[in-house]
Amino acid sequence: MSEPRNSARKVTRVMSGLLHWTVQDDRIQFRSDAHAVREGDQCVLIDPLSLEEQALAELGGVEAICLTGSCHQRSAWRYRKQLDVKVHAPEGAEGLEETPDVWYRAGERLPGGLLAVHAPGPSKVHYAFLMERNGGVLFCADILVNREGELEFVPDKYMDEPERTRDTARNCLDLRFSILCFDHGAPMTEGAKEAIERLLSKDSAG
Repeated sequence: MSEPRNSARKVTRVMSGLLHWTVQDDRIQFRSDAHAVREGDQCVLIDPLSLEEQALAELGGVEAICLTGSCHQRSAWRYRKQLDVKVHAPEGAEGLEETPDVWYRAGERLPGGLLAVHAPGPSKVHYAFLMERNGGVLFCADILVNREGELEFVPDKYMDEPERTRDTARNCLDLRFSILCFDHGAPMTEGAKEAIERLLSKDSAG
């Protein structure tokens, strides 16, 4: 199974329409993070992690589940069955445990108003999501990791194309966002682009 053993006890509000939760992930001995975007009384789960029942109930209605890639299936298939919702996954993703209900491509608009942005490097079929309202929120999956306020790249040995990951991070700077969300690390609500620039500069310096 692709799920961590732990379940999150609470969901936190990052800003209007953006929710976040985290677990200590026994599979990688580090934290893993998940998000939901809300429009009206419905929300969309992004790379979902398990929530305790009360926390799950507090989300309200769930409209859909969106995956950034095959490495973040997590609780998607269990929640698809439990919540009777569709799973959206990128076309060409390999190693999925089940068949998604909807395949998406770069540039397509997903539930919750999410824009699918091709973000290769960790794997060939790897995506970020851009929520364009409220100043912009970028869900960067495994392109970047937030370790206590400092950005890092996933170690090269865990990426298919490390240099392409760096190119993707540079390309992210062209997108309009003020909040950066990670699959590993707390959301960054201030200075996100500056933090990416610092990381790229540090990385290129050796």
